Amino acid sequence: MPGYTVKDVNQQEFVKALGAFFKKYVASISGLIGSKIHLVAPMEFRLASVARHLYMRGGVGIGAMTKIYGGRQRNGTRPSHYSRGSRSVARKVLQSLEMLKMVEKDPNGGRRLTSIGRRDMDRIAGQVAVASKKH
Repeated sequence: MPGYTVKDVNQQEFVKALGAFFKKYVASISGLIGSKIHLVAPMEFRLASVARHLYMRGGVGIGAMTKIYGGRQRNGTRPSHYSRGSRSVARKVLQSLEMLKMVEKDPNGGRRLTSIGRRDMDRIAGQVAVASKKH
């Protein structure tokens, strides 16, 4: 396990495993689930995806996250165009990762992983690698 990093494992399996790790902490993260009426996508997977992205490329800010999580905006009969993702969701996800002490603000701009966050992600990557070798 100690020799594996996030770059060595399958990204889908890693995001699922890291999402399960974050699921323990979702109840303590305020502001992610807007209300009890509206059902939202599981935010632990977005947290895991953003954390993995920060592992791969540090120093990413909210604007870059909106580019990454943007997509096609359908305009009916008019042509579709690219639309950025929600800045509010990106900001709240990064703030939640800061509350978990996995991310800190970079003095050069953006956010980066802390040593605690990098250690936890490498540990989970090792578990994913061992589990995938068994199958």
